[in-house]
This record gives sequence, structure tokens and C-alpha cells, in this order.
Amino acid sequence: MAKITYLDNCGFVVRAADVIIVFDYYRDPAHALDHIIRNHPELPVVFFVSSSRKGHFNPEIFNLAQDNKRLYVLANDVLSHVGDTEVAAVGLSAGDRVEDITGGLTVEAFEASEAGISFLVTTSCGSVIFHGGDLSPRHYDVTDTRKAERMASQFTITVRRIAAAYADINLAFLEVDPRLGKDFAKGAAEFVDTLHVDNFIPMHMEGMTAQAGDFRNYPVDADTATHFHCFQEVGQTLSVKLPAVTAG
Repeated sequence: MAKITYLDNCGFVVRAADVIIVFDYYRDPAHALDHIIRNHPELPVVFFVSSSRKGHFNPEIFNLAQDNKRLYVLANDVLSHVGDTEVAAVGLSAGDRVEDITGGLTVEAFEASEAGISFLVTTSCGSVIFHGGDLSPRHYDVTDTRKAERMASQFTITVRRIAAAYADINLAFLEVDPRLGKDFAKGAAEFVDTLHVDNFIPMHMEGMTAQAGDFRNYPVDADTATHFHCFQEVGQTLSVKLPAVTAG
């Protein structure tokens, strides 16, 4: 069992039995992460940052969890922001893989659509967690048809590469932006229909949680076994079972 807490935008905390995982901390208006860290000083904290873009990265993370063992797993475009900060950091590009890091995690980086990378994290017990960063088949302000086609193609290629490497995803966070209009959930549907995903959580919802959480509008296969969850406000926590699986 893992507890997932929504921070804001693409930011989440996943508290497993032996590690606290923080994805794309940008802001935490509910001070949820502070509360979790105070209550679990014995657990190591691993911060993941998918890109240096606004909404994904805040240099404040280097001042967090100072009393815990901590590690920063960063897209390579974030490394320059580390500077003289005395923190343990690992930089990744798409295709890179690091094994048995803090908390017993194994991490593989995949492409994202516009900037940075996406993360595939395997826990010490074999559960697989995916955070897509900026991975999306479209961007709301794309007017260049060729660029839009490239983004859609890159999304499909990346999802198929993940599917070829991992038979099951236990928990997936993926961009679902209702500003895209009627096709806003097309990428989510492609993701869960291509992979076996136990639990799916939309992110990058731009405050439009009611639309993003109306899963009747997701054009997924009728026989999908995926459980869909949507956070309605920051600071909310959800418990999900993360069964152990084996990466293929």
C-alpha cells in the first residue's frame, strides 16, 4: 500500500514503506510535503524533476528534507540549477538508467514531448510507477500542424517503447489538459490502452479538475481494467495498493 498526496500541477508525493518519492515539486500550498517529512524523519526522500520548465521545478526543493537522507534525480537541464548546493544529485537524459539508488529504487528515463524527460521508477518490492513530466500528444497552443504531428508521433513512439520494456505499470501520472478541447483525454486513452496500467492519475489539469476527473469522456477501451483517480484539490491524499511486478 502506498499513500499518494497531490501537491499542485504535476507535483505528487508517493509514500511507500521504505521511501518518500517526490515528483515535480513546484509549489505546495497545503504544506503537505512538510507534514509528511516531519512525520517520517526515518525515511529517505528522493526528489524527481522532469524538466526545468515552470510548473515542474522550483529550486526550493534543495532546501527541503534536510534532516532526511535525500537524493535528487534530475533531468539534465535541471543540473545547472544545483550550483554550489551540497546535495546528492543524479542527472538523466532519455535512455539513461540507474539502479539501486536511495530507497532501493531503479529509475529509467524516457522521452517527453517538448522538454525534459519522463520517469519510470521501480521500487524495492518491484512496483512500477510512471511520471510523464511533459509527455503529451498535443499542446494547447500548438498552431503549427507539422509540430503537432511530430508531438503526436513522439508520444506514440515513447508509449510503445515503455510497453516494450515494462509489462505492467502499477501507478501512472500523465498530463491531461482540458484546454485541448474535446480530445483532451486522447493521450490518456492511448496510454492505458497500450499498456497494462493498474492506477491512472491525471495531472497538469490547469485547475480544471472537474473536466479532467470526468472519466466518462476518456475514449478508453470498454474492457480496460485501469482504476482512474483524480485529485480535486491540493493536499488531498489517496491510498492505493501497489502490487509487486517484474520489469520485462
